[in-house]
Amino acid sequence: MELTARETGALAGLGSALLLAGAFGFQLAGYAPCPLCIWQRWPHAAAAVIGLAVWFAGGRRALLIAGLLAALGATGLAFYHAGIELGLWQGATACSAGIGDMTSLSTADLMARLNAAPIVRCDEVPWSLFGISMAGWNGLFSSLLVVVWALSLRR
Repeated sequence: MELTARETGALAGLGSALLLAGAFGFQLAGYAPCPLCIWQRWPHAAAAVIGLAVWFAGGRRALLIAGLLAALGATGLAFYHAGIELGLWQGATACSAGIGDMTSLSTADLMARLNAAPIVRCDEVPWSLFGISMAGWNGLFSSLLVVVWALSLRR
């Protein structure tokens, strides 16, 4: 049985939703995301929403192309991040510390929050499987989703 464009696009959107759920699962397990990890979530969120739109609106070509572009964005960001982790190139110099609203803090309170805030670096690998980091796995799975979105355009 061959899948329709509607079914294939919805399946690709579901794949992005599952990758996004996995990212949040790792976060709940105590793996705080770095800024690039957060950036990688946005294209998956977009692809998941587009997958829903494809399912409900049918396999409209513009939606399928949008899904393909979102998957390409997710893939690019993931491999960019993996390259930073592997030392292939330098990433952004700033990291996220998540210290919240600073407008009403005294200097001492601000320093206390800064010192207590976890710093999550983009060039460190907090978890890997078979020598592949989370960013690397995201890149591989996102590449597969690019193929699925491309196949939806051929149906």
